[in-house]
Amino acid sequence: MANSDIKIGILGAGISGLAAAYWLSKDGYDVTVLEKNNYTGGAMISHSEKGFMADLGPNSGLETSPFIRKIVESVGLGNEMIYADSAGNKRYILKNNKLYALTPNPIKFFSSGLLSFKGKLELLKEPFIGKSEDGYYQSISTFVKRRLGSDFLDYIINPFVSGVFAGNPDFLSVKSAFPKLYRLEEEYGGLIKGTIKGSKERKQRNENSKQNAKMFSFRNGMQSFPNSIADKLIKKPLLNCEIKNINYQNNSISVSSELNGKNQDFNFNILISAIPAYNASNLFKTLDDKLAEHLSQIYYPPVMVLFAAFRKKDILKKLDGFGFLIPEKERKQFLGAIWSSVIFTDRCSKDLAAFTLFIGGARQSDIFKTQNDLLINEVLAEFKSLMQIKESPVYLKSFFWEKAIPQYNIGYIEHDKQFEHFENTHPGIILSGNYRGGISVGDCINNSRTVYDKTLKYAGDYFFSL
Repeated sequence: MANSDIKIGILGAGISGLAAAYWLSKDGYDVTVLEKNNYTGGAMISHSEKGFMADLGPNSGLETSPFIRKIVESVGLGNEMIYADSAGNKRYILKNNKLYALTPNPIKFFSSGLLSFKGKLELLKEPFIGKSEDGYYQSISTFVKRRLGSDFLDYIINPFVSGVFAGNPDFLSVKSAFPKLYRLEEEYGGLIKGTIKGSKERKQRNENSKQNAKMFSFRNGMQSFPNSIADKLIKKPLLNCEIKNINYQNNSISVSSELNGKNQDFNFNILISAIPAYNASNLFKTLDDKLAEHLSQIYYPPVMVLFAAFRKKDILKKLDGFGFLIPEKERKQFLGAIWSSVIFTDRCSKDLAAFTLFIGGARQSDIFKTQNDLLINEVLAEFKSLMQIKESPVYLKSFFWEKAIPQYNIGYIEHDKQFEHFENTHPGIILSGNYRGGISVGDCINNSRTVYDKTLKYAGDYFFSL
């Protein structure tokens, strides 16, 4: 029996689904990707207009795994892949309407003014703090406050969490949302000791930490990545394909859909779901009510992305970094801003500067009760004040994500257990996507290898069952 005799269906043409399709197609399996939208990429949406290039979803990735470069080269994107300019290395935190630079240098960090004297003393106690009892039911706020103190939580972790998850550290599980951070305490007894020892282990595994990994994008934006994968697949993804029903019987999987307005049925030996949890909940309800309930409980907060460009001559603030994040205590209308054209210099013409602002998230989910135009004007006013800009933007583009990033909240382990139970009781169906194993681009690529390994096991089981 050849690999091409095994039919594999993949729901969703985002980076998770397409990466899995790439590995499996390369092995000769018959892979069909079904996508309800009329484009590939999922949350990776790149918008090019009037000389501007805006990423309205993920704006970059971190090259934390060799699998990323392997796919990039294989699909012919090697010459299009770009790395962040060194001018964007510096990151800022807002405090009392002033931007403070973050630095890995302990002496400079302690003298930066971000932390109070008490906050600095609390940091020095970290190596002597014991382990927690149960990280699965411990928030990142509780974990950080216990180990590093209130100041570090308020002015480092709180804005960092909003920058990564658009999340609230009071609700996110430290074990599920930041497993590597929690692992430092569990395996090494502390964060400082663990960071030193963990770096040696990563070198042995040929991995980069997210702190040291190179930031990348593509000349035409992040959407180039999934689009190029889709173009290289033997069978191109079927777009405008809305899944209506999934039937599972005797290890055979049938999928009913509406493809370009017409009913279309598919039969697969293996099915990989790489769609958001809230969509998967509706589809799998007829197979497992409990799974559907767990999927529906995963919270995706709303986020607005605002891309704005100004003339450089109208900006008095020196553009010498990645951008800035805003702690909740600063009470601003937005979460932070990326200095897009500093990081990737081809996002606009040389006489202009482009920025990407983020609004809402779990911290400010109610902010969208304000009329959009009014909210955008308020955010721009705050941003212009901080950046010392007097003139209006020469270009403005907004995009609203009603459900943006899955939140790995306290007790997320219960969801994970249910996902594993479902896969064990429904051999041949695999649940994937950024609600499992991490939300970043690098996480999704790494997890596509996990999906690949699971698929090979199911394919072997199917072969021997014949």
